[in-house]
Amino acid sequence: MYRALRAMGKRNFRTGKGTNGGAKKNFGKRSNEINRADSWTDALRENAKWETYYKAMNIIPDDEWDTFKKHCQENLPLTFRITGTRAHAKEIKDNFVNNHVSKLKDAEFEGVKLTPKNLQYYPDELGWQIDVSKAVIRKNEEFAQTQRFLVIETEVGNISRQEAVSMIPPLLMDIKSNHAVLDMCAAPGSKTAQLVEALHANEAVEETTGFVLANDSDYKRSHMLVHQVKRLNSPNFMVVNHDAQLFPRIKLNGAAEYLRFDRILCDVPCSGDGTMRKNVNVWKDFTVGNALGLHTLQINILNRGLQLLKRGGRLVYSTCSLSPVENEAVIAAALKKWGAQIKLVDCSNELPGLIRREGISDWPVFAKDMEIRERGAEDVPATVFPPTAEEAKDMHLDRCLRVYPHLQNTGGFFITVIEKVDPEEGAESTASTANPAKRAAAPTTDSNIETAKKQKTEEKVVPVPQRKEKLPRDANEEPFIFLPPDHEQLAKCWPFYDFSDKFPRDCTLVRNATGTPVRTIYYVAPILKQILEIEEQKLKIIHGGIKLFVSQKNDTGDCPWRVQNESLQTIKTFLGEKRHLSCNLKLLEMLFQEAFPKVAAIKELGVDPEFSSRLDEMEEGCVFLTVKRNGEDEEDLFLPLWKGKTNVNLMVNKKDTHELLYRVFGIETTSKDAGKEAIYQKKLEVIKAARSAESTPAAEEKKEEVTEEVTEEVTEEVK
Repeated sequence: MYRALRAMGKRNFRTGKGTNGGAKKNFGKRSNEINRADSWTDALRENAKWETYYKAMNIIPDDEWDTFKKHCQENLPLTFRITGTRAHAKEIKDNFVNNHVSKLKDAEFEGVKLTPKNLQYYPDELGWQIDVSKAVIRKNEEFAQTQRFLVIETEVGNISRQEAVSMIPPLLMDIKSNHAVLDMCAAPGSKTAQLVEALHANEAVEETTGFVLANDSDYKRSHMLVHQVKRLNSPNFMVVNHDAQLFPRIKLNGAAEYLRFDRILCDVPCSGDGTMRKNVNVWKDFTVGNALGLHTLQINILNRGLQLLKRGGRLVYSTCSLSPVENEAVIAAALKKWGAQIKLVDCSNELPGLIRREGISDWPVFAKDMEIRERGAEDVPATVFPPTAEEAKDMHLDRCLRVYPHLQNTGGFFITVIEKVDPEEGAESTASTANPAKRAAAPTTDSNIETAKKQKTEEKVVPVPQRKEKLPRDANEEPFIFLPPDHEQLAKCWPFYDFSDKFPRDCTLVRNATGTPVRTIYYVAPILKQILEIEEQKLKIIHGGIKLFVSQKNDTGDCPWRVQNESLQTIKTFLGEKRHLSCNLKLLEMLFQEAFPKVAAIKELGVDPEFSSRLDEMEEGCVFLTVKRNGEDEEDLFLPLWKGKTNVNLMVNKKDTHELLYRVFGIETTSKDAGKEAIYQKKLEVIKAARSAESTPAAEEKKEEVTEEVTEEVTEEVK
């Protein structure tokens, strides 16, 4: 239940964050959590202390209380968002609307309509809700085709399962492609993924020069965070591991000032009582002490965020709690501390369609014994009390956003947007400079900026114990060592793949202690290179960069390095025509379904003569395949193809193949369908078995010929 795990590093804390947004969630697998939730009876979703407390807060009108409580006792509906670049996301959305939403208009389950409906506040109709649980959807025959669609698109990252209210904070951050963005308490990463998507949203028309720095205090969860966002393949994304209260200041080599951030997300650890619809333990574990115990931690993290924020920048503070002790009281404490240097942003005109309630400026304060305390009480922090009437006039706490379960069938959430005031007339805009390092390092005159060390002595800060826990298999704790652009291995890659001189060739690196390219060469955006190369490095870096090149086991001639799929979109505009091919849709359909077809066979079929002719001119190795689509709103495809001595193979994994077969050709698959490589391997086994059964001299000669062919094909498959 408790989200203090992220900033305090205590393994015994439960967390209310991320149970509906993690990368491991998908529409096709059962989770123990869902099964437990479905088995609980409504009678267990009661807590007298919870009811007494929230009735006393007077945040829900009396005539709405029964409806509010009823929604709190019910399971959450299934919600998700469609991800990716604008053109890509639009195609997925149109497919969903035309082929699924339209066919489910009359579908019902026990009187509840199964028709997916758009989240009114999510831009471009990319957020969706289905008013029944995942378990119901799996059992309903009318939903089978849509269920499969949701599974496929989720597995490849085109759909992200996320609670509806969890989507709101990133939407209010107004992220631009050149912004320096910090997510202070990032795991499990559903909101972080939104931040990265927003950073790259306009990549088709403008270069992405900013970055997203995602932090989590828990060592293991910071590694798991990588898996949630890694699917976005962003070279502008980095994960670090720090106590958010003491997040280190960053000074680039040669910079006069510390780097500051244009946008900061402060989704702080909280008691999580707004998640009672998915975390049934909230009902039995709710106590007033949960909020009181986290209040100081929340203030510390918010203050640290404001210290790191650039003047004119925007910080979003959020919790999945409804308690004013964790919400308005924390905001009020920051307003008192910072005075005229910060202000709350009026977001009433942002996210039209979101039904929200205003923040409150007065509330009773309960102690752990459920008795009300007055100002001056020694057993509760002084900052949990509401501001005086005079103080409240200038605070504008009504600009805070409160989201309640009964308003739009969601969870409970609290969001506040804070702007750090820039008093200088005509001061530099947060979106005016292309380089976030130069922009964020602008001089500041903030008089109350404290260093982390000073804060540690003046405030109650909870230290984070560093544990060496079991990590994901692909976790890499090796150093980041950059390669010279003229390194002998890179010198083989640049001309072979016809890289433009405009490509940042000095931003490649390896992750091993020797500093030599052995297996993988990575790439990071130029701004992250500056951060990684800081001489007095204080950041504990967990992840950064995408795989650019992977070595081949067998030397393929001039270049023994294959371009990795995750870097394709990043390098696409820097590649010349030397290794480019195009093919028609008929040939593409064949390549999706057949592994290692012979070059000669493709030529003989005459499916795409221009493709065959161009292929003959190319050396062995990785080739880039462009496929033009027919529809006006359909995204062209850019895929990797391997050319061997005698055959070719489309280097797209099984999940992506299933998704593209459906999206491009309308070919439906099932989860039990074998991949083309598995089918190909079985064919080889059959050939081997059949040949070994023959014993005539002619058969033996043929057997030797087939064995050579099979060996060659297996070698190509390994590549």
